[in-house]
Amino acid sequence: VASVFIFRLFESLRGCKSNVTGVWNEIKLQQPQSSEVKRPGDTVKISCVTSGYTMTDNDMNWIRQKPGKGLEWIGWINTCSAVATYASSFQSRFSFTQDVSSSTQFLQITSLTAEDSAVYFCAREH
Repeated sequence: VASVFIFRLFESLRGCKSNVTGVWNEIKLQQPQSSEVKRPGDTVKISCVTSGYTMTDNDMNWIRQKPGKGLEWIGWINTCSAVATYASSFQSRFSFTQDVSSSTQFLQITSLTAEDSAVYFCAREH
């Protein structure tokens, strides 16, 4: 019997305000507030839609939290060059991509295992 695990997608870890040409503008990072059930070996693609600022002006970090554990930094993507840097334990199956036209960041995880069960966050660099 294959085990099943759940990815909980929450709104961003961080939200803040930025002064854009003299006007306070609400900055938002939004993730679907839902749970996604996947099986071992599957692939999941998690999205983070940005608004209120130019996405390529600020790099994006990805972080996760396993049940009952602390935060783990997965890595970051330079949103201007789309070059990603990953923490050593996340280099093989995790990848960051972006779609500038829709102001969306993505985290894809391949070959899922039960150890990947966690809450995943996107966090904009300030």
